[in-house]
Amino acid sequence: MIETSGVVVEFDAVVALAGVDLAVQEGEVHGLLGPNGSGKTTLVKVIATLLAPTAGAAFVHGTDVQSNPTRVRQSIGLAGQSAAVDDLLTGRENLEFVGRLYGLPAKEARRRAGMVLERLSLTQVKDRRVGTYSGGMRRRLDLAASLVGRPRVLLLDEPTTGLDPRTRLELWDFLRELVDEGTTVLLTTQYLEEADALADRITVIDHGSVIAEGTADELKESIGNSLLVVTPRDRDDLARTADAISGLGSPFVKIDQHNAVVTMPVSDRVTELLRAAALVHADGIELADIGVQRPSLDDVFLNITSTTTAGQTRTPTGAAK
Repeated sequence: MIETSGVVVEFDAVVALAGVDLAVQEGEVHGLLGPNGSGKTTLVKVIATLLAPTAGAAFVHGTDVQSNPTRVRQSIGLAGQSAAVDDLLTGRENLEFVGRLYGLPAKEARRRAGMVLERLSLTQVKDRRVGTYSGGMRRRLDLAASLVGRPRVLLLDEPTTGLDPRTRLELWDFLRELVDEGTTVLLTTQYLEEADALADRITVIDHGSVIAEGTADELKESIGNSLLVVTPRDRDDLARTADAISGLGSPFVKIDQHNAVVTMPVSDRVTELLRAAALVHADGIELADIGVQRPSLDDVFLNITSTTTAGQTRTPTGAAK
């Protein structure tokens, strides 16, 4: 349903996308992950016909986004990072207006607006001016606007940012229902548990290039079946701890300053745990904890986008492609 081939986007001397190939199958949720500034939103804008690529091509359901943008727009819904709603209209009026822009008769636009308002728990505020809405309510209304036309392809750029946990879970259920009904979803998100819960396949981009792709389980396996987690008693020893366990030979040693731990993927849980403990002890570092756990998608993301060994950042070379 979505295909890009060698998409390049340049802004003066800045290369936002450096030849991105992407394939999203019909009826799937495809997660698009990457650090801030990696090119996710730029790619979504190209697919949504809002930005012309410098080179390469993009297609939605076989239609070239450059040669026939009108046809593409008729089959997509887009919810960007900022809510694009009219503060002077009510919630219901916003959705009916979007429905009419899709070419729906007034009665059908009203019916679909009511249906979407109900599914996104906005019926109680549908006749209030949007200027009185909270940030979370505005976000839900923006999502509702992207659904009024019943798009075959839904482009969601960080759709749950600013939503409370309950509303986020409700939206997840709603997206699953849409996919069951045949909608294809391209989802960018900063919440990795969201991608883990929703995405059938995931593409990771960094510095404008695809660095990994696959299912969540495949990506987790790409950095090892287990993750060594070492916690020094003194957080000032984080760099020394990373130096010590790098003696195991892995290029994927990472310092997590926020949680005051050092992590590294391992394949032999017991042997490498014991070796790591011995290396740290030999360096005279006192530990608060050491253990092995199954890697999460957060661990995958942090390891394949940038890894820290002995206090330095490096780009991994073994990411799955």
